[in-house]
Amino acid sequence: MTTASHALTGVVPPLLTPLTAEGEIDLPSLERLVGRLLEGGVDGIFALGSSGEVAFWDDARREAVLEAVTGTVAGQVPVIAGVIDMQTDRVIQHVRAAERFDLAGYVATAPFYAVTGPEEIERHFRAVAAATERPLWAYDIPVCVHTKLSPAQLLRLGQDGVIAGVKDSSGDDVSFRRLAAANRAAGSPLALLTGHEVVVDGAYLAGADGSVPGLGNVDPAGYVRMHRAAQAEDWAQVRVEQDRLAQLFEIVFQPTDKVGPAAGVGAFKTALRELGVFSTNVMASPMTPIEGEAVDRIREILAAVGLLDGAGARA
Repeated sequence: MTTASHALTGVVPPLLTPLTAEGEIDLPSLERLVGRLLEGGVDGIFALGSSGEVAFWDDARREAVLEAVTGTVAGQVPVIAGVIDMQTDRVIQHVRAAERFDLAGYVATAPFYAVTGPEEIERHFRAVAAATERPLWAYDIPVCVHTKLSPAQLLRLGQDGVIAGVKDSSGDDVSFRRLAAANRAAGSPLALLTGHEVVVDGAYLAGADGSVPGLGNVDPAGYVRMHRAAQAEDWAQVRVEQDRLAQLFEIVFQPTDKVGPAAGVGAFKTALRELGVFSTNVMASPMTPIEGEAVDRIREILAAVGLLDGAGARA
């Protein structure tokens, strides 16, 4: 079980998983990425999330990622880990496997594949929370699990100490605002983080405590600047930073022949390769990397927002 006192706030990027040309974990690139995030001033790191391609990894690969990430971070910031799977017993198995690592908590979605309703979802989160002393975060991502977590249920789980916070990647701004208002009225038992990269400014105005932006792998410092400006209630600067990050987010629309993570995560990986952080932009099988003219367009966007200098080098 957990309490809000353990809640993680601020900028917590969902870590990408760089791969070698052979599809193995690229440890040097992973270390460079973690170093980039820490240098950018992030408040935490979320390993084994959707941006980390967790749905494609077996148990051994998941453990290898956690070992590399926690070893590289070495306690400099909190690390939370996704324990995402289709049903409760498998999620708890992932929790058990991760217990030996220095983690600040776990992130779980609603169960999926088998159709579940509110009762089953609530039992799921309560069972996972009962299996660990570390904080548990609810990951609201209906595009992947086909269930939208309701504000009332999330608030109840927070008030009961089952979850410490919510990572909201629903894209439902009305629901997020309702959750933020109800959470505030209840004394803020939940820490609320948005994963909606281009409207983080609106989430802050609604009451978000931070963000979990996949694009934060590419430009962690930009999201950190926006968070600091929001804390200072400098909304003009928040808008400047968000507008620039929205311009950068256009990289995900350049590969017109891909959808889903092959386009989004693929664009992030391609950008990091062009910035010299990753050695490749290889994706987990069966996805293929972005190639051709889309790479050139991604480089143009990186240069336009100041991440590449005129010679094509990392700025």
